[in-house]
Amino acid sequence: MGAYILRRLMLMVPTLLGIMVINFFIIQAAPGGPVEQTIAQLQGRGDVTSRFTGSGEANAGAQQAREASEGNASRGARGLPPELIERIRKQYGFDKPVGERFLLMMRDYLVFDLGESFFRNARVADLIVSKMPVSISLGLWTTLLVYLISIPLGIAKAVRDGSRFDVASSSVVIVGNAIPGFLFALLLVVLFAGGSFWKIFPLRGIVSENWRELGWPTLIVDYLWHMVLPVTAMVIGGFATLTMLTKNSFLEEIGKQYVLTARAKGLVERRVLYGHVFRNAMLLVVASFPAAFVSVLFTGSLLIEVIFSLDGMGLLGFESAISRDYPVMFGTLWTLSLLGLVVGLIGDLMYTVVDPRIDFETRGA
Repeated sequence: MGAYILRRLMLMVPTLLGIMVINFFIIQAAPGGPVEQTIAQLQGRGDVTSRFTGSGEANAGAQQAREASEGNASRGARGLPPELIERIRKQYGFDKPVGERFLLMMRDYLVFDLGESFFRNARVADLIVSKMPVSISLGLWTTLLVYLISIPLGIAKAVRDGSRFDVASSSVVIVGNAIPGFLFALLLVVLFAGGSFWKIFPLRGIVSENWRELGWPTLIVDYLWHMVLPVTAMVIGGFATLTMLTKNSFLEEIGKQYVLTARAKGLVERRVLYGHVFRNAMLLVVASFPAAFVSVLFTGSLLIEVIFSLDGMGLLGFESAISRDYPVMFGTLWTLSLLGLVVGLIGDLMYTVVDPRIDFETRGA
């Protein structure tokens, strides 16, 4: 097992490198980068030059930009001075070739130096640390509820395979799988968050604005009240796959010889299902818990955080992509990719915990 873990850890290096290379050069090729956006802002509004502070050269360039945008017609017609444009490029590190910028970024990332945000006046690592609890909280609640709903429902569908209950519940599962979670989120907002009908649940944030003044019992209730709508939207859109996986795993195990033998010995059906079938059928389901959590964290929470204004990783990534805040974009990508690879390894190791008969070494994994 030690050799398998070592191989997986070594494979993380080229995987991470490939992810960063592909995304770095795709994003660099996209139009409207930070330099272009800053130039456009400077041409239209002089006060945005306050970001270029910290050196006499930068302040001089800012003053020139103000003059260009505040009424110097001849200079405004010609656009910004080339010297100022060069200062802007240097401010964001674009005075270096693209390959050199990538190597410098990866050198810093190896020691977990994620740099500083272009527009937020904060270190990227601090931003990620401050936003991560919201996304993790949303992901954990969603994953736990999905498992609590999907496993009993999948078992019930397997036991009653072909019955009216199975057909009716399959219709619900198909609808949940077909409609994206963010559409359910919009429906919940319209119905229960003051959109057009009732204002029962809060629309924004993970806690109330006065949460610092609340006692612990009230704070917990307030937190859970804010989580109802976003978690519900994610659970509705995410329980279908796990339900069908549970059902199919149980059906496969129920048809095996050891189940027929147990029934022939006179064991009651409940003992057969939960004493013999459950462990084997739940192997894949339980071991996939880390991967399911990462999937929710990566893909499920982005639009939900935007819709409900939850200040988490999804909203941070969305805002940084809109503003072309490259350090935040790449720092977030690096952190989530590394987290995904580590949790993927943990998910594989969970197989051996659930069923010690599995040995990756003998399988040549």
